[in-house]
Amino acid sequence: MLQPRKTKYRKQFRGRMKGKSVAGSRLDFGQFGLKALGRAWLSAAQIEAARRAITHYTKRKAKVWIRVFPDKPITKKSPGAPMGGGKGDISHWAAVVRPGRVLFEISGVPEEIAREALRRASSKLPFATKIIVAED
Repeated sequence: MLQPRKTKYRKQFRGRMKGKSVAGSRLDFGQFGLKALGRAWLSAAQIEAARRAITHYTKRKAKVWIRVFPDKPITKKSPGAPMGGGKGDISHWAAVVRPGRVLFEISGVPEEIAREALRRASSKLPFATKIIVAED
């Protein structure tokens, strides 16, 4: 699973996911991409599940770029913990995704295969997405 090697601070505030994504909203590497239409925290497990769906369907013929990285630590306290006692331990890592963000890019396969692979990957994600194609 993806996670940072080292961080400046162990824990973060939850934050807000206002607005649209400006950075990373265009295709930069591949011919086809999967763009987020909703907003959510995308866990490292969800990113990996989507990546595996793409790789499996394309039979490892496609070049895949993952355009998001889970660098936000998500904390959770144990179920029986009483109030107080500070912030919980890190349970997993997540990427903050806003609408307009390109999540995956692929190239090297025909359009029908690329579309189906990205459709399968989008079913692993917690928000609506759309498939975009590079203008040549």
